[in-house]
Amino acid sequence: MTATFGKLQGQTLELRDGLNIIEAPNETGKSTWCAFLTAMLYGINSRERDRAGFIAEKNRYAPWAGTAMSGRLDCLSDGRELTITRTTRRQTAPLGEFQAVYAGTGDAVPGLTGQNCGETLLGVGREVFERSAFIRQSGLTVTQDAGLERRIAALITSGQEDTSYTEAADTLKKQLNRRRHNKTGLLPNLEGELAELDRQLQEVSAAEDQLSQARSQARQLEGREAALTEELAQHDRWESARKRQALTQAETAAREAEEHAVSVRRQLETEQIPGNDTIGRLRGAIVNLETVRKSVDKARGERDEAMKALLRAEAAVNENPFAGQTAEQAWKSATSISDSKPWPLSELLPSIFLGIFTLVFYAAQILGMGGGFVDALWGIPCALAALLIPFYKNRKWKQETAAALKKHNVSSAAELREKAVAYADLLKAQEAAQANANAKAATADALYASLTSNEQGILMEVRRFAPAAYDIPTADALLRQCAVRRRELQEAEAAAREARMRSDLQAQEAPQAPEDLEAQPPARSREAVSGELDAVRAALAQARSAADRLTGQLHTLGDPGALRERRARLEEQRVQLEGEYDAIRMAMETLESANTTLQNRFSPALGRRAAEIFRQLTGGRYEGVVLDRQFRLSAEPAGDGVYRDAQLLSAGALDQLYLAVRLAICQLVLPQEREVPMVLDDALANFDDARCAAALDYLTREAQNRQILLFTCHSREADFLENRPEVAVWRLTEAL
Repeated sequence: MTATFGKLQGQTLELRDGLNIIEAPNETGKSTWCAFLTAMLYGINSRERDRAGFIAEKNRYAPWAGTAMSGRLDCLSDGRELTITRTTRRQTAPLGEFQAVYAGTGDAVPGLTGQNCGETLLGVGREVFERSAFIRQSGLTVTQDAGLERRIAALITSGQEDTSYTEAADTLKKQLNRRRHNKTGLLPNLEGELAELDRQLQEVSAAEDQLSQARSQARQLEGREAALTEELAQHDRWESARKRQALTQAETAAREAEEHAVSVRRQLETEQIPGNDTIGRLRGAIVNLETVRKSVDKARGERDEAMKALLRAEAAVNENPFAGQTAEQAWKSATSISDSKPWPLSELLPSIFLGIFTLVFYAAQILGMGGGFVDALWGIPCALAALLIPFYKNRKWKQETAAALKKHNVSSAAELREKAVAYADLLKAQEAAQANANAKAATADALYASLTSNEQGILMEVRRFAPAAYDIPTADALLRQCAVRRRELQEAEAAAREARMRSDLQAQEAPQAPEDLEAQPPARSREAVSGELDAVRAALAQARSAADRLTGQLHTLGDPGALRERRARLEEQRVQLEGEYDAIRMAMETLESANTTLQNRFSPALGRRAAEIFRQLTGGRYEGVVLDRQFRLSAEPAGDGVYRDAQLLSAGALDQLYLAVRLAICQLVLPQEREVPMVLDDALANFDDARCAAALDYLTREAQNRQILLFTCHSREADFLENRPEVAVWRLTEAL
């Protein structure tokens, strides 16, 4: 084998007949070589897709180097050497290109294709090969498969491989489920359709009864509607007569109102009553006169108050000590008097020193210090005068100051100056009061003049149509009378318009021609008749709606005759399906019985052969092996007599049991003439040394009939058989 497959990149593995032990460490490609051999024989399913926990074979073994997948297989079949190649032209179809030729000649092998290669060369399909001769450590268990069942059936019956109990049972079960499976299938659907048809027929019958009742009720209500409509027509005739009478009365009232309005207008024109605009304007002017009069009274009151304030200001000025003087004169008079002496002591000291000196000088003359006596006597008075004159002046100033303060009724010159300042303020207040009084008087006079002028103007205009208006109250009363007359005209015209409008409205509502017969008053009110008519019409609408709805419902439900005919056909189909269902169930029971018979014929033979192999592999530890119809295994320990379920065995014993069954299946199922090779991928990994040696001995004997490829990661298998010439040992490395 030469493979470009997964991690294998153009690597070659050459094998011999008999038992081949291929020893290689883990991850050197042992399982890849096994998968490659299967792919070369049976191809790769390009439609397989990756899914959770599973990688499709085309992706799992895609070449790691990124090259296209390819392979070559040189083998011997029917005594002739063949060369089989598979290459990849499209990445979506790995190993899709197939070629098989005879070695040496290059001639194509007739009838050998990529689809039938494995089955043609080995005599079994891929499923049978993988469940018998292709033994993996992880796939030792024997599982049920349609291909394996067909092969077993062919061996123990007629030899045909086109039937399988599982496939036949599945086909029958599908047909049975197609007819009835719980609440699904043809029979439940038919029964549901029949129930639905029965329900529809019941609904049709009920709807027909309801439709008959609705139509009968509608006819009764239509008769009552006609009677009530006639009663309303009687009301209409009676109201028409009343409207004609009311129209005549309205036309008469309109003519009378219009004539009255014309009469009033003519009278006003004769009396020259002014229009409403003139009356309103003059009355507004009179109202304004009252406002002006109030303004005059207010202005006069303000003028009188201003005059009183002026008098109070003049009285305050006259009561002041400076009355009759100007502010400047009063201030001058007040500042002419001072609290300080006119001659202070500092100014009198020179005179006093001079008088004392003169007195001392002349006293010395008298005492003989020189001069005449007479001159000395005259000097003494002069000296005394010089001493006494300053004191005299101060005394006179005090008298004059006291008299002035008493005159102004003050106690000091400062107080007198304060009164002078207050006098100036009083003069200013007097001047302001005088100006205010003059302004108030002027305003009062102007308002009074305006009032007088407006009164005269109003009276002159009123006298044009009311000569008796000699004063404002009389003019106002006359204007009120004119307004009343104008209002009478407006009311008369409004009444005429309203009467004409009523007449026009009644003319529109009244019939165009009078009734031929005198209408009679109805026995009931229009409200009572209209209310009953509305109720009858509502009931009639409901009855008609119900009839329409029932008609539509009947139309939807379909023709009763067609429904009954369809029900009859469905009933016939149901009876037929019931017969088919019973027949299929009987066929399944028969098939089950036949399969049990076949299993009873095959299972003992397979069990016996598996027990022989299992006994050899375990050194006589187990005696019997039993397989049930689902390939579940049980083993009988030697001397025990009780079969134990395979799952109760140890991992090594379980693998040995599965291997024994696989080897028995190969001997019984695989065609002996094809010498189908066996492939074991680490199938002995869980065997102890003794049982591994027993298994190798058995495989060595089995290899006389077929080629066996034993891939292993241990060296013990090669060590056990290395010196035996009928066994080929191959030790692979990573670089192989």
